Amino acid sequence: MSLKSIYQEVILDHNRKPRNYGSLSHPTHHATGHNPLCGDRIDLDVNMLNERIEEIVFRGESCAICKASSSMMTNAVKGRSRQEAEALIQEFRDMLVSRENKDFDHLGRLKVLAGVRDLPTRVKCAILPWHTLHAAMNSTGDATTEADSHLNNKPVANNY
Repeated sequence: MSLKSIYQEVILDHNRKPRNYGSLSHPTHHATGHNPLCGDRIDLDVNMLNERIEEIVFRGESCAICKASSSMMTNAVKGRSRQEAEALIQEFRDMLVSRENKDFDHLGRLKVLAGVRDLPTRVKCAILPWHTLHAAMNSTGDATTEADSHLNNKPVANNY
């Protein structure tokens, strides 16, 4: 099975059966994310205890890539400390926007989403949940892909 077909299967699986989809009654942290380019809108609820993500769920209307990224992200960060989650956010972003041949094997199952790099208009769809998590953990409330200077910089965006 090729990497491209694995990528497609993972996206379809998480789109059909998203993990951690729903809402929390009284989250300690919350943020709403919006991607104006695609129309994705997600809400992320997080319960943190002692700087550790105890529970995390998402909901909203989004494309398959955004939903799959949200689903995989919630699985990846559950149980991690704020610091570990912030590092993972940066690593995931780097994987999607960097053109360097860095090794991202340490990202485990998230590495399959590297295929989004080949779809420049969809990179923001995959990154939106991660921006939203950062906003939730830092209590800024809202996130948008338009706030990502690396993605809005025309010369960088043309390199996708």
